[in-house]
Amino acid sequence: MSHFIQTIFDMLSNLGYLGIALGLMVEVIPSEIVLAYGGYLISIGKISFMGTVVAGTIGGIAAQWFLYWIGKYGGRPFMDKFGKYLLIRPSHMDVAQQWFSKYGSGVIFTARFIPVVRHAISIPAGIAKMSFTKFSLYTVLAIIPWSILFIYLGMNLGTRWDQINSAAKPYVTPVIFIAVIITLIYLAINRKRKKVKR
Repeated sequence: MSHFIQTIFDMLSNLGYLGIALGLMVEVIPSEIVLAYGGYLISIGKISFMGTVVAGTIGGIAAQWFLYWIGKYGGRPFMDKFGKYLLIRPSHMDVAQQWFSKYGSGVIFTARFIPVVRHAISIPAGIAKMSFTKFSLYTVLAIIPWSILFIYLGMNLGTRWDQINSAAKPYVTPVIFIAVIITLIYLAINRKRKKVKR
């Protein structure tokens, strides 16, 4: 682990819950790693499980609000110009916009569990001026189980929390599969509603 990243984690540790929330808001380090580190802090008795879940949820939703507002007020031109500073490539934006156009607002929940689309999906939601309340609700409903998973794994890993990516693999694949199934169910319900309205 680089000295820079270690310095960030030392800072997060000193700040406790606030550090976890800030780590997720800024997203200099992937959220999964920050959450796993939070799990490690729980394992050594520095913070509590419930407090970490709350901090993770607050930090996660704040980061997505930021992206939503960028989409709403800056749009795609802003992202094409400055997206690289947010670690979101044009290709990520292309996929996210295609998903949002094809599946609608319900994808805000399911996309949170799918790599590449996960972080970028908030921007097309903002561009489409999706209801902020609905956006926030779907995002929180997805962030909570995702946070619990990585915090729990970080707790079990303890001092090996930095091995979270390999430890999470057996769990992430089924989660992605379930997310896809939920998306299909959501689409089927939506189509049925539209037929009834006609």
